[in-house]
Amino acid sequence: MFNEELIAAKVAARNAGKILIKHLELQSKDIQYKKESGNSPVTAADYEADRYLSNFLGGEFPNDGWLSEETVDTYDRLDKKRVWIVDPLDGTKEFIQTIPEFCVSIGLVEDNIPVVGVIYNPISDEMFYAQKKKGAFLNGDQIKISTVEDIKNASLVVSRSERTKGLWSNYKSNFSSVKSIGSIAYKLCLAASGLYDITATVAPKNEWDICAGDCIINEAGGVMKKINGDNIIYNQKKTLVTDPIIATNSILFDSISDLLY
Repeated sequence: MFNEELIAAKVAARNAGKILIKHLELQSKDIQYKKESGNSPVTAADYEADRYLSNFLGGEFPNDGWLSEETVDTYDRLDKKRVWIVDPLDGTKEFIQTIPEFCVSIGLVEDNIPVVGVIYNPISDEMFYAQKKKGAFLNGDQIKISTVEDIKNASLVVSRSERTKGLWSNYKSNFSSVKSIGSIAYKLCLAASGLYDITATVAPKNEWDICAGDCIINEAGGVMKKINGDNIIYNQKKTLVTDPIIATNSILFDSISDLLY
């Protein structure tokens, strides 16, 4: 149903990844800080990748709406049936430090629900992707969510910054292991592939951080919801999802929700 969109998103993600690598090799990061986002960093690579994605996907699908972290938002997208929700560089802090945990994240929603998700790590050349009712894949191989059911045997992967701030200190003894990695998009993919059993976030995330990963998690057989069990509805006027988010299998979800809620 969304074959053309998936193919275009994969091409776009790979080419945007080349832009990010180019900036890494040239060391042309040109770091600025966004006051409206708590002084989060943004680089020349973010902006160039965003321009490319907007031009390419906008050219392929001119009737769709557009929401990206690095594009000035216009609310005409709210009237669109389909909207591309994009983060041209998720994990900017890792990119700046040349830690190989940053990604291009491209999601497509139809009627507020993710139907295509592509997340590409250009350093590791990992291409995670999914389309509605077609499964989730990593470089052509199908991936599945973890089948672990006991929280005590479950591995958890969380934000490096959240762990550094001690936000998970009171919970780490509940899991078999706790690992910290940059980029929520990348963590969602690692959970979708079963490398970790759970990923969860305490700090709020924007739609562009999680949209593509939501599609991939669900198509891998998992669930990704707010801590209270509510589904995440995309293409909202306020894009900041303030509730903690949990991604895992359906059995572990209830255990994590009970622990954190």
